[in-house]
Formats: sequence, C-alpha cells, structure tokens
Amino acid sequence: MGVPLRKNVQFQLLWLGGAVSQLGTTITALAAPLLIIALTGSPLWAGVVGGVRAAALIIALLPAGVWVDRWDRRATLVWSQTVQAGAAASLAVAILTGHAPIAVFLVLAAVDGACSAFSGPSRTTAIQAVVPKDQLRTAYAQEEARGHAARVAGPPLGALLMAAGRAVPFVVDAITFAVAAVCAWFAKIPARTEERPRQKMRHDVKEAGAWLWHQRGLRNLTAVFLVLNLLGGATLLPVIVLVGERGGTALDTGVVFAGIGVGGVLGSLLAPRVSLAPGRLIVAVLVVFGLCNLAMALPFGVFWPFVPLAVTAVVTPLVNVAVSALFTELVPEDMMGRLDGITTLASRVLTPLAPALGGFLAGAAGGGPALLVSGALILLTALVAVFTDLSASAPQEVPPRA
Repeated sequence: MGVPLRKNVQFQLLWLGGAVSQLGTTITALAAPLLIIALTGSPLWAGVVGGVRAAALIIALLPAGVWVDRWDRRATLVWSQTVQAGAAASLAVAILTGHAPIAVFLVLAAVDGACSAFSGPSRTTAIQAVVPKDQLRTAYAQEEARGHAARVAGPPLGALLMAAGRAVPFVVDAITFAVAAVCAWFAKIPARTEERPRQKMRHDVKEAGAWLWHQRGLRNLTAVFLVLNLLGGATLLPVIVLVGERGGTALDTGVVFAGIGVGGVLGSLLAPRVSLAPGRLIVAVLVVFGLCNLAMALPFGVFWPFVPLAVTAVVTPLVNVAVSALFTELVPEDMMGRLDGITTLASRVLTPLAPALGGFLAGAAGGGPALLVSGALILLTALVAVFTDLSASAPQEVPPRA
C-alpha cells in the first residue's frame, strides 16, 4: 500500500499550484471580456481576443508535446507559468498607465495561450510521475474538483476586483501564476528513467500520431468532442450579454458563472464512483448541455442561468475523469506529452472560433437567441452521436479529452 494521496507532498504541491493559478485564470476569464466590452462596446472584440488565445494554444500544442517528452517537465512547467505571470503583470501595467489598446490584449492573450500549451502536458506527465497508478483516478477527481472550486470563487471575485480597479484582477492573476511556478519548483518531480533518442520533431509527432490513428473509434469521438468544444465555448459571451440585457451588474454576472463551479465540485465528488464508458457519458453530456443552453434563455430573471450552468457542470467531470484514467492506462509513458498535445489539438482545433462565434451571435441577435441556436445545435449533435458507434472506445481506445 503506497502513501495516501493526501500525504503525497509532490502531488499536493502540484495541486496547490494548479488551484491557485486556476483561480487567477477564472478571475480574468470574466474580467477580461467585461473590460474589453467596456472599452470597445463590442462583444465581438472580446470574442476575438479569446479566439487568439485559443489559436496560440492550438498552434503550440504539437511542439510543446514533443518538448515535454524530451526535456525536464518540471523546468518546463516552472518557466511556462513564470512567463504567464509576466504576461498578466504586463497587461496590468498597460491598464494602469492607460496604454491598453486592443492590440495589447491580443498579443498577451497569444503569449498566455502558447504557455498553456506547455504547462498542460507538463502537469499531466508530472502527476503521472508522482502518483501511483491505483490512485490516479482519485487524483484526477481531485484535479477536477480544484478546477471547479476555482470556478465557484473566481467569477464573483473577478467582478469584485474589477470594482476595486480595472487592473486589479490582472495583478492577482500574475501573483497566482508566480505562486504556481514556485510550487512546481519545489515539487520533486522525478527525471525520466530513459533518455529518448533525439530525432526530428516531425518524426516524433508522426510516431505518436500513428499510434493514435490505430485506436478504433477515435475518429468518431474526436468529431463529437470537436463540436462540443466549439459550441460549448461559444456560450460564454451570450451568457454575459444575457445577464446584462436583464439588468444585471458585473457582480451579478460573476455570481451566475459561479454556478459552473458549484456543479463541477459536485460532479467531481461523483466522478470516481461512475464506471460508464466515455462513449455513453459523452452522449449524456451533449443532451444535458443542449437542454441547459435552451433553458438559460427562459425569462426567469437575472440569476436564472446559474441553475442550468450548474447542472451542465455536474456531468462534465464524469467524462473528464473517465477519459483521463483511460488515457493514462493505455498511452506509453514516453509518448504521453505528444499524445496529450495531439488529442487536445484534435478535439479543440475549432475552439479559436468559439468566442468569436458566441460574440457574433450575441451581438447580432442578443444573448437569449444565441443560446437557443447553440442549444439546438448541441442537441442535433447528440442525436447524431446516438446513431454513431462510440461504444468501442473503451476500454481499448483513447478518446480525446473535453
């Protein structure tokens, strides 16, 4: 019997750093679009900035995966989070000095997205290195709980910090990334036991891609996750616009988005007890997402979207934990970084369009109609998924993560 997870100092340091940095990210995830809309008067610009960040992340995913498989994962995690701290601090300075045109938001969003491409697989491989296999499912559930707990506190805290000063949320974000970098530095992540031969990056990517290509049913799941990530990501700005249309303040918007965290924490507690295959779970997630998007448009007041967002968030950790555990079980350790990048790329390649799509729909038709459109499209995807063979994905396949 190994050391209990709660006494695993290395994992808890990684978890603490991730929790703090994710809190900062959720603070600015609301503060940034609110500030951009206030400065430009356009939800579309807020969507474009979000799209640029997602595009930078996607472009950097494959080289980041190769890098993580080749080099020191602890150093990669430390430096990527240090650069993110610098980017957030730079944005805060630009806002404080009154020199924050939209170009500054675009450039720093790209820097943050590219760094996330390196920190993501670095964290994944680091956790697998310090947690025994029989504890990984519990560790992934704790990771999910971390993220959703941050979503409970982050949005209302972001709104409160915005009220204290437009630059304050970004100062806090910079501090959280710095704390995460320190935690990663002190975590004793073991070095790899074998040195991989230095080959061209193209060869490394091709090798991992070929391994993944031969996993049955992956293409069907990739398509489903692709649509889910696109349409799910397009709902953020319509919800912000909807709350504003109903007379809500920035703090009201933060409270509404805290519903995602509340539901996510509950789902994280349930996740270790759910044994359904990822294919069945993703169909359930699509149905819940679609119905909840439609429900948010109901005219029940400013805070009503809190409820559908919370319900949606309950089912998300179930899929993420099941897929992460399956991914760890099947993927060779020396391919983990590359396959993390490839599967993330395959399932999120359209996400740069999501914020712009949500901003366009909300700007053209309003928050409610935009949510009705996205909800209908998600339900249509669920209908297609019902008649698509997703059952073969487990336990022999590695689906992409949502």
